[in-house]
Amino acid sequence: MEFEDWAHSSGGTSDSEVCVQDTNDEEHYCTSGDILKLQFRKNISRARWDDKMGMAEVVEKKGGMWTTTGIVRDSKIYCSIEETLFLAERGELSISDADDDEPLIPLKNIYKKVAEGKSGCCWESFEVYRHLKSLGYIVGRHGISWTVKSVKNDSESVKGTSEIKVIMDQRCDCPDLINGLLSNVRISEVRPAFDVYHPNSKFRKTSPGSPSFVLCVTSGHPPSKLEIEDLERRCNGIPLKFCHVEHGRVSFFSFNKVELPVLP
Repeated sequence: MEFEDWAHSSGGTSDSEVCVQDTNDEEHYCTSGDILKLQFRKNISRARWDDKMGMAEVVEKKGGMWTTTGIVRDSKIYCSIEETLFLAERGELSISDADDDEPLIPLKNIYKKVAEGKSGCCWESFEVYRHLKSLGYIVGRHGISWTVKSVKNDSESVKGTSEIKVIMDQRCDCPDLINGLLSNVRISEVRPAFDVYHPNSKFRKTSPGSPSFVLCVTSGHPPSKLEIEDLERRCNGIPLKFCHVEHGRVSFFSFNKVELPVLP
């Protein structure tokens, strides 16, 4: 078993705080578990949170992060709960309630939505997502295509999940279908959580290619040999890594097969 303990953030900050620098605005933005106040940048995007969908619909997009964030359906961009919270923490996205006249959803309310785990993402999964994004990786939900066109181009890249088969059959033009898939995700068992791509300035949602690795988030105990073998078959040759979160610290590990010699 290979064990990798990546730094919690690229800036070397503590486990309870993530600091992000925007070179264009020349300002620092910090978020921590004790700071729940949004600190917006000069040019921010806007989105409406839909509780029924469990996603945020982007109504105004600014900045270049949308080339690697959100899925595109029917010419609209939708953000998962982890994407929504990550951008809100950085002050890059303001979220309003689609069913309320309240102009802005407080950050603490978004934390609560993640903690409830009703949108296919638990708190540990969010910490993993935030950690990888802070390091520059491109991260998407496993088995959920970036665009309908990317399904056609890369349908062979990841097989074995009912989610990707449904998307391929339905072409996933309906956001309600996405909501159904996310709502049915069982976050308590070991299963592929994210498709992770290395930082790539030429990344395109319409032709993302195969992920650099598929990531599973574990809880409580390491996966069994049978679970690992099953997950490897489902990943269709794409490297598989595991992640464990404990007290805010994110650790990654993977398994290698080793054949021991037969002793006389």
